[in-house]
Order: sequence, then C-alpha cells, then structure tokens
Amino acid sequence: MMLHELAHGWVAYKLGDDTAKTEGRLTLNPFKHLDPVLSVAMPLLLFLSGGPIFGGAKPVPIDTRKLKHGVWGMALVAIAGPLTNFILAFLAFLLGHFTGWLYDPGVLGAILTDFVFINLGFGIFNLIPIPPLDGSRVLYAVAPDGVRNIMEGMERWGIILVMILVILVPGWLSMIMGGAMNGILDFFYWIVGVR
Repeated sequence: MMLHELAHGWVAYKLGDDTAKTEGRLTLNPFKHLDPVLSVAMPLLLFLSGGPIFGGAKPVPIDTRKLKHGVWGMALVAIAGPLTNFILAFLAFLLGHFTGWLYDPGVLGAILTDFVFINLGFGIFNLIPIPPLDGSRVLYAVAPDGVRNIMEGMERWGIILVMILVILVPGWLSMIMGGAMNGILDFFYWIVGVR
C-alpha cells in the first residue's frame, strides 16, 4: 500500500504537482502513509466482525490544478498505483518461480504466494471504477460529460458505496476479483513459458 501511494505521488510530481513532495509523502517511511482509519481501524473492525478484510494507506494529496495534461494527467497518476502493485506481484512471482519457492509449501512459499495475491488483489480492487478508487480516475478521462457529472456527484460518498459492496456482496466481488487474479496469473505463467 505504501509503494502504491508513493507511486501516485511520484507520477504527480513528474507531471508538475509537488504537493506530495512538500507534505513529505515521497518517502519509503511507512508511518508517513499510515491512516488511522483505513490502515488500522477498518481492517481490525472487519477482522473482528468476521467480514472480508481490506484497508488502505493514507491517500497521497494531489492538486489537479498543478498537473500537466488535465484529466489525462490525473489518469496517469491514478494508474500508477495499481500498476505498481502488478509489477510487485510479477517480480515476486518471478523470484518464486525461478527459485522454486513459489511451489514450496514452506514459509518462503507462503510469504511469496501471499505477496503475489495481496498485490494482485490490491491492484485489481483499486481499478474498480467507483470514486474515489483509482479506476474512477481512469474512467473519468475517457467518459462523456454526463458520466463525469455522475462521478463528480459520487465523489463524496463513493467510498461508502465501495464499503457496502464489500460487506453486502462479498461473493460477487470475490468472484470478479478471483477471475481477474486468475487471468493475470495465467499471463504471468505464459510469460515464463509454463502455459
């Protein structure tokens, strides 16, 4: 999650917005990216209630007025987070595949497998096109004005809709995310010549 947010801030900085840099968010210090609600309270509450566990890091501040390329600049900033998760998942997959650890039922195999699945899950989840998730920023760049207006109206309460989806229809969400994960994993295996 930390690298995901750092990627947003870094791309924004490269596109002219220094907000994350001036607020000390272009750092590998995990404490700068922790959010009391998203990183601690929500995952703990979901764990204690037996619900699906998810959370997040403190969103990196972005000043869209400073970004080059308008909505396309924001789309690039948004896609940087999930792309970082997919790259991390792929690197862990490669390490595990070529060392054999990915197929080892021991501790290293479990850690690498979890690392791959957590990053894939985080990347896929963030691509859901509901504000304020990253997928909504990408959709906004290509959407007609009518859809943009709806998305702008959802901005304030979109996270509540996301939480409702996670809590009320976890099976549907799991099915979609599981299918996407399997597709990406098949692609990883195809790259290394297994399938």
